[in-house]
Amino acid sequence: MAWSMEAVMLPASMVLVQAFTMGALLLSKLALNVGMEPFVLLAYRNLIGAIVVAPFAFYFDRSMVPKVTFKVLGWMSISALFSIVLAMGLHYYGLRATTAAISVNFLNLIPVVTFLMAVLLRVEKLAAGTWAGRAKMAGTAVCVGGTMVASLYRGPLLHPWPTHLLRHRAATAPHHHRNMPLGTVYLCGSCLAYALWFIVQARVGRVFPCKYLSTLLACVCGTVQALAIGAVISRGDPASWRLSWDLRLVTVVYSGVFNTAATFCLISWAITRRGPIYPSMFNSLSLVATTVLDSLLLGTDVSVGSLLGDVLIILGLYGFLWGKGKEMKHLKQQQQLNGNVDGTTMMSIRTNGGTTTTNNNADDDRV
Repeated sequence: MAWSMEAVMLPASMVLVQAFTMGALLLSKLALNVGMEPFVLLAYRNLIGAIVVAPFAFYFDRSMVPKVTFKVLGWMSISALFSIVLAMGLHYYGLRATTAAISVNFLNLIPVVTFLMAVLLRVEKLAAGTWAGRAKMAGTAVCVGGTMVASLYRGPLLHPWPTHLLRHRAATAPHHHRNMPLGTVYLCGSCLAYALWFIVQARVGRVFPCKYLSTLLACVCGTVQALAIGAVISRGDPASWRLSWDLRLVTVVYSGVFNTAATFCLISWAITRRGPIYPSMFNSLSLVATTVLDSLLLGTDVSVGSLLGDVLIILGLYGFLWGKGKEMKHLKQQQQLNGNVDGTTMMSIRTNGGTTTTNNNADDDRV
């Protein structure tokens, strides 16, 4: 019964994560359209996320609190710099200059860009001689090609709806913020920062292996960094930081609670139960849903080029994930085989020589 519940809850939770992502993208686009600065949104979002995660951190990871040293805080600051200031900051600037449908394409590229960075930094091998390696290479090429098609080729415009439903000034971006080439550069930089963050995070996980407390510290460090950068960009204008009961407050609270805290908990649970590939398998849902709602609610043009690019990105992503999954399965089988060989060797020693105790600090064995 527990297994059947998990079989339902796991995919349902990942669909929920994609819904949170889609909602955060659309709300953030609206907030940025009405003049909210990206780093103001970033600072408030991570502050809310830190407040929500704090009870979990102090309950589940309370034994790790005394182990928070200057070294740990240094690594958390580096992690926050890549994941929050650079990755999320550049993503918000790219979202403001383009559309929600374009920006979600680049979110689907993050696993592929991470793989490319890992290969360039020699953290991961290309393995071009295996089917898994070829699938990852082909998927990477198709994903990059799909993104280029969606960004650079428009083709005939499609009009699936007679008009957009959301008639609000936030639905239309100010003209001086619209800049597709510059926005694409921002989004590419965001993907690169996310890829570098995943590589840094592997080191952070070894230095300070606790999920909730490390997330809390990263959110706090990111909030401080975003506050400092935002204060410089806004030139100390208090009006840009003022929140009232409007769209900006809804975006901040929604992004902090659902797209930071809740998403982290759900993805962590899914990775624990099914592995790191599992959450990425649902990314195409947010891509399709965001494209539809961006057009339906905000009136963003849907072109043949954008649809063709979306299809190529989805095909390339699943090709890449298939290859990555095969590679991880093969690696796990090798580890199990090595463990069995070691066990067989120990059994042979016990069978041939009785009970053998090996002391690494002595030259003799007691039999």
